[in-house]
Amino acid sequence: MRGKENEEKAKQPQIREQPVTYDQYAAMPDDGKRYEIFEGDMVMMSPGPSTSHQSVSGELEYILKQSCRTDYVIYHAPLDVILSQTTVLQPDILMIHRSRLHIVTKRGIEGPPDLVAEIVSPGSRKRDKVDKMSLYAKYGVQEYWIIDTDSKHLEQYRLQGERYELHNLFEGDELVTSDKLPCVSFTISEIFKEMIS
Repeated sequence: MRGKENEEKAKQPQIREQPVTYDQYAAMPDDGKRYEIFEGDMVMMSPGPSTSHQSVSGELEYILKQSCRTDYVIYHAPLDVILSQTTVLQPDILMIHRSRLHIVTKRGIEGPPDLVAEIVSPGSRKRDKVDKMSLYAKYGVQEYWIIDTDSKHLEQYRLQGERYELHNLFEGDELVTSDKLPCVSFTISEIFKEMIS
């Protein structure tokens, strides 16, 4: 009997959810929450960032603007990075070389930034280190930083083909530099100096 039921189910048309697109996302009423789209799946972001997250984000943005603003534009979240019609992310910090300003539009950033930095929160660790990493690589972001406020370090990833490879891990008073972003030069301790322990 069960086999016959399964045969009948197999004959019925399958209902598939359509992937969420940027246009649908942009048309949603503001409900006070922040969302990202991962390959057509809408994902609600973690609750508002902690003071540690905000402190590190603010220091990093300030440092990068001091040394890189001649050659790059630097933005911070919330800002849509539209990597495709079905992949829209909101990185914490991003940099775009001024020769590529054509990807900066009224809607957001429409294409891969040169650098994306994510500051790990307790609820975002897997998302930042697995899900987002794979999407940033797929869409061609050349350099990806993951900053951990608990262990106070920065993981620097470089795109090699279609995957990221860990290029360096910075901590303490080590100097962060990048061959791809020659203006970058700061010590890790600088971005954590205002953080409340």
